[in-house]
Amino acid sequence: MNHDRPILQVALDILEVDRAIQIAREAVEGGIDWIETGTPLIKSEGMNAVRALKDNFPGHTILADMKTMDTGALEVEMAVKSGADIVILLGSADDSTIADARRAADKYGAKLMCDLISVPDPVARARELEKMGIDIINIHVGIDMQMMGITPIELLRQMKNEIDIPIAIAGGLDANSSGEAVLAGADIVIVGGNIVRSPDVTASARNIRQNMDAPMPAAEDRGSIEAETRQLLTRVSTPNISDAMHRKGAMHGLFSVNPGLKMVGPAVTVQTFEGDWAKTVEAIDTAQSGDVIVIYNGGSDQVAPWGELATLSCINKGVSGVVIDGAVRDIDDIRRLEFPVFARAVVPNAGEPKGFGEINAEIRCAGQTVRPEDYIVGDDNGIVVVPKERAYEIARRSVEVEKNESRIRDEITKGSTLSKVLRLEKWEKR
Repeated sequence: MNHDRPILQVALDILEVDRAIQIAREAVEGGIDWIETGTPLIKSEGMNAVRALKDNFPGHTILADMKTMDTGALEVEMAVKSGADIVILLGSADDSTIADARRAADKYGAKLMCDLISVPDPVARARELEKMGIDIINIHVGIDMQMMGITPIELLRQMKNEIDIPIAIAGGLDANSSGEAVLAGADIVIVGGNIVRSPDVTASARNIRQNMDAPMPAAEDRGSIEAETRQLLTRVSTPNISDAMHRKGAMHGLFSVNPGLKMVGPAVTVQTFEGDWAKTVEAIDTAQSGDVIVIYNGGSDQVAPWGELATLSCINKGVSGVVIDGAVRDIDDIRRLEFPVFARAVVPNAGEPKGFGEINAEIRCAGQTVRPEDYIVGDDNGIVVVPKERAYEIARRSVEVEKNESRIRDEITKGSTLSKVLRLEKWEKR
């Protein structure tokens, strides 16, 4: 590639060309080498986005992520004439499309990168593409796969000795994993969200650049998926999580007894009846450290199935918090104990421990279905229920929501407004 060090490429997967230019300018200050006109930007602004980036950054390599599957020559020609130095095709395109694109690239003096996203046998396809004259192979794990915890680095290790052309790597890379990718043999590291959505683009790009220039081996033990899920859900807010779930999962009608406290953990569910608090406190013995007890109290807010002594027992067990679709009492003591409790009402009277009900059955609580081990997250905004089978994915998507909001917040702080940043008039449904 005629570079003394690995190339850092920023992927501008946003919708507005003026925002893309500003973000690219900040990323250049942080040390990025190549600027990619992302597919969303091309779909939103067309070839004008490529032209604008070329005009504003004439000394940088400009890529156009066309994701070409057909009409190879036509799409390469339009991208190159608009200012692209490298055009990105899909590796799953037919060989005839690849060959046609190659002829056009040769005619106009451009290079071709092939993106192997969703290719069934990427190593074998990379060998074929190299023989067909592709200049760069891109090992790419898409956003939806990233949310499931799939990374491209292991595939990079497999492919490094199979082909002789440069290899790019893309898919959720940050400062640490970018350094790991360089150690695994990446020639080009492509970073999108962890630069583009950062509140400080320049600092984020510089951090990644420094880690690529002096990479350190990754820690051997990264912890369990469960530990990472909890850590990510603790980092974000319940509005972030609700947005990541397409505005679903929120309980309603409950309030925080202890404002300012947050709880995160798998659910231990309790189905009980009005005033019967036996199963609610027995659930404490069932719960593990870090769990959240979720109680449906038969639809009643007249009699409390929970109070100070149950709360103190939870603290002894390491329970993360309690949700009650019903009433609570002793809230002065609970506040003194600084324990997260969410409830529908406060009353002074308790019922009797009759023993009716069930622990760890599927329940309906404050408008949401809750199953044992679904993740429960509560803060001052409310409570969301995260399905256990999607908890890791949703946690990661919530972090992406948080990153995007951080970038928007930064632009508003610099003098813009929310409607202007989001181009609401342009994107209103017609």
